[in-house]
Amino acid sequence: MNTDKILVMIFGLIGIVLTYWFFLMKKEREVSAESLRAGKAGEIDIKVSGGYSPEVISIPKGKMTKINFLRTDSTDCLSEVVLSDFKIRKQLPLNQRVTIEITPQKEGEFLFACGMNMYHGKLKVV
Repeated sequence: MNTDKILVMIFGLIGIVLTYWFFLMKKEREVSAESLRAGKAGEIDIKVSGGYSPEVISIPKGKMTKINFLRTDSTDCLSEVVLSDFKIRKQLPLNQRVTIEITPQKEGEFLFACGMNMYHGKLKVV
């Protein structure tokens, strides 16, 4: 084998391993609305920059929860958040906090996404 073929194989394998790691080995970080912000239980802040951080939120069933979105990324896709199960669609102006109040009535997992459905997050109602 030529040196160039060996290098192409090595870089190809490295690319496959990094792709697998990035897309399949990524751990979801779950945050509970009850455990955040001492004195402000039931309220959670989500930073919108290249996605949602945190992207998995645990909230209690039947209790009003405030979700504060702060968009710091100028990407047009992230200018809107959609919580389809709750019939909520809100614009997220750049560098402005937008608060959404929800009171989930049933347990389960509910997805939220950007307006183009490219970036996703998850609400776990317990």
